[in-house]
Amino acid sequence: MPPLPPDTNSPAAPKSYTPHLLHKFDSPAELKQLHAHLVKTNASISVLPLPKVASVCSRGRCFPYAQHIFARSDNHDTSVWNSCLRALAEGDHPIDAVSLFYQMRTSGVLPDAFTCSFLLKACVSLLDIANGKILHGVVEKLGFGSNLFLQNMILNLYGLCGEMADAMLLFDKMPQRDVVTWNTVITQMLKSGKPKEAIDYFLELEEESGLRPNQVTVVSVLAACADLCALDLGKRVHEYSNRSGFKNNVLVCNTLIDMYAKCGSLEEASRVFDEMEGKRTVFSWSAMIVGLAAHGRAQEALSLFSSMLQDGTEPNGVTFVGLLHACAHMGLVDEGRAFFTSMTRDYGITPGIEHYGCMVDLLSRAGLVKEAYEFIMEMPIKPNGIIWGALLGGCRLHKDIKLAEQAIQHLSVLDPLNDGYYIVLSNIYAEAGRWEDVTRVRKLMKARGVKKTSGWSKITLDDGIVHEFVAGDESHPQAEGIFRKWDELVVEMMLRGYVANTSLVLLDIEEEQKVKFIYRHSEKLAVSFGLLNTPAGTTIRIIKNLRVCEDCHSALKLIAAISGREIVVRDRNRFHCFKDGCCSCGDYW
Repeated sequence: MPPLPPDTNSPAAPKSYTPHLLHKFDSPAELKQLHAHLVKTNASISVLPLPKVASVCSRGRCFPYAQHIFARSDNHDTSVWNSCLRALAEGDHPIDAVSLFYQMRTSGVLPDAFTCSFLLKACVSLLDIANGKILHGVVEKLGFGSNLFLQNMILNLYGLCGEMADAMLLFDKMPQRDVVTWNTVITQMLKSGKPKEAIDYFLELEEESGLRPNQVTVVSVLAACADLCALDLGKRVHEYSNRSGFKNNVLVCNTLIDMYAKCGSLEEASRVFDEMEGKRTVFSWSAMIVGLAAHGRAQEALSLFSSMLQDGTEPNGVTFVGLLHACAHMGLVDEGRAFFTSMTRDYGITPGIEHYGCMVDLLSRAGLVKEAYEFIMEMPIKPNGIIWGALLGGCRLHKDIKLAEQAIQHLSVLDPLNDGYYIVLSNIYAEAGRWEDVTRVRKLMKARGVKKTSGWSKITLDDGIVHEFVAGDESHPQAEGIFRKWDELVVEMMLRGYVANTSLVLLDIEEEQKVKFIYRHSEKLAVSFGLLNTPAGTTIRIIKNLRVCEDCHSALKLIAAISGREIVVRDRNRFHCFKDGCCSCGDYW
């Protein structure tokens, strides 16, 4: 870039150069022409509209030129600099706002609260925690520590950047808080994988702060309830939402459908959906279809899709994930193929990795593992670990060792520390009696530092307290009562023909030890606890991080019949709704 011409420091533009012409530039080239004209006519650079200079140069990626102009301008008015910072912070290159801020400081211009807000906006866009922390110090130094708007922005920045320790330190020190403050904490707790803490803050907001949660709070807490399968608290939030005038709020209603479905209460989800008649969006229909699919009610999901089309609502990618998921879990191969073709041909939706994953899962579960492998090899996008993991799962179901070994070769590169894949391969070898290969896989896991994930199950009681159990757990305060309850259930189940499926225990131990091992699976302990601590007749709801095994599946069907309870288990794959000795998924899961 050629050097800038000297500034004559003339106090104003010539009379022949009317002020409105100073705004007639929309590109860096036009700005340079205007700049040259000002120099030629002995006009000061300071007459240029600096906010527009900043915006145009930022869009044209020649911000250094704008910095030269700022350096030669004698305009030190904070409001002018703020206008420039705002234009940059809200533009395509917010990093330029950060650069201008440092130039502003070296120019001796004193920042105000607006300055800080524009810079924080830029830091949020950039997820720039380093400059955000520096700016936090500037805010405190300038005496803006009680400015609630700025404090909320800093709190949000810390949360977005994963600095929850700093976020909570700031939250605890804030002299005042508003609903925005609480919403920020609740939302960021969710994004940090802490739904229980999000709910705790909601309860504190509702009971102690004197503030009224708004729509944003309601949506965030409902999402937390869905994550924890906390149905009772979700119902409480639903009631609050209705009292607060959000009953007809489409976003809240869509979130309610999702929450109820994920908590295993399709009846409540359907009730909300039905009450939305005339206000449903594609997200409403998709949430309901996905919920039905997850509960193994494939035909209802497909029927609802037909109703959606009759309603005139065009599906989106999420809709087809739900449809393909439904087909995969119920073995509807032809229907799944038709949907996969239709999404592109009829609706112009380009399949994403999740759609390809559903198709691989569909084919693999149905025993078409070779076709699934060929499907993967012909994919136009690179398959990820989920794709190969779906194929591996199909190989386990249908005992295809050769393809399983090919899948694990890819998974060892794409997801080398995921213990689940190694364990599936080890189990495939064990079922085939290839014990040397079992030993080899376990040695490989040890050499690569892969650790086996412990299975856990969680149950949330009416008081909102989450109780977690791991396989063989004896640490719970009620452990003695839980084991006694389980022993009572075993007696009842045996009278109905139950025999522990010890073939699932792929360890070289005595039969008696295998029985004890399988009796102590985490979902069995959680159900026993639930029977002891919830009123008779109420539904027991459990979340499990791994897949429900065949023995637990058989046992829970019997326990549901013995206890007269409905037992809902959400594992890593789907929902299992046990009632009257049956399960919503049948035996295809």
